[in-house]
Amino acid sequence: MTHDRSRPLLAGNWKMHQTLAEARALASAVAAASRELAGADIILAPPFTALAEVRRALAGSPVGLAGQNLFWEEKGAFTGEVSAPLLKDAGCSHVIIGHSERRQHFGETDASVRKKIKSALQAGLVPIVCVGESLGEREAGRTMDVIAGQLEGGLDGLDADEAGRIVLAYEPVWAIGTGRTASPDQAEEVHGFIRGRLEESYGGELSSCAIILYGGSVKAANTCSLFKEKDIDGALVGGASLEPGSFIEIVREAIKGRKERQ
Repeated sequence: MTHDRSRPLLAGNWKMHQTLAEARALASAVAAASRELAGADIILAPPFTALAEVRRALAGSPVGLAGQNLFWEEKGAFTGEVSAPLLKDAGCSHVIIGHSERRQHFGETDASVRKKIKSALQAGLVPIVCVGESLGEREAGRTMDVIAGQLEGGLDGLDADEAGRIVLAYEPVWAIGTGRTASPDQAEEVHGFIRGRLEESYGGELSSCAIILYGGSVKAANTCSLFKEKDIDGALVGGASLEPGSFIEIVREAIKGRKERQ
């Protein structure tokens, strides 16, 4: 699945939810609705246990499949880990890397993010690379410093071709699962900053084409206003992606917001 900025990209991160039966029902509903939502690209990221089931449910639809994490080695004695080639073999086109919950609970660092990005790219997966600040960091006025450090640390050593194959996601940690959402102005400010850093590192052509998602308590009520902003290209949706009606409505609102922006 390739992306361009004229089409919003919506990725549903199911986190540690959905039995096989629940995953099949949810994926089937999204696949059926996707035929009416041709103005957007849609990706689902179920737990590892449901990847095969969701792949079958999405067969014949344009909806993509993503892993929620990976380990940077291709194979070996790494009990409990999943590699990029294994995700590719399971039917994934994308993988989420560096989500704030991975950083917070499982010791993910910029260095590990960088190694995971490299591994994903080598396997032909599109990394969805997450960056974002905590509430304390925002209140201390350090948002841009934190984002810059995560970008520098995570993308260090990548050439323009590699960087051009990455999707970035700005997820303010204080807005994830809290019901609080960055205002369109707050989100746009950081998205514009990220695009500017990409231009400094890789040039205007890459930065103008880069896909930058917003994540953080995304719901239908705030989607349209977010997508009117010029640097917001999509959304990484958590809890609201677990119910087909709410996720489908978010996709509709994203398409609407994009049209109103144009």
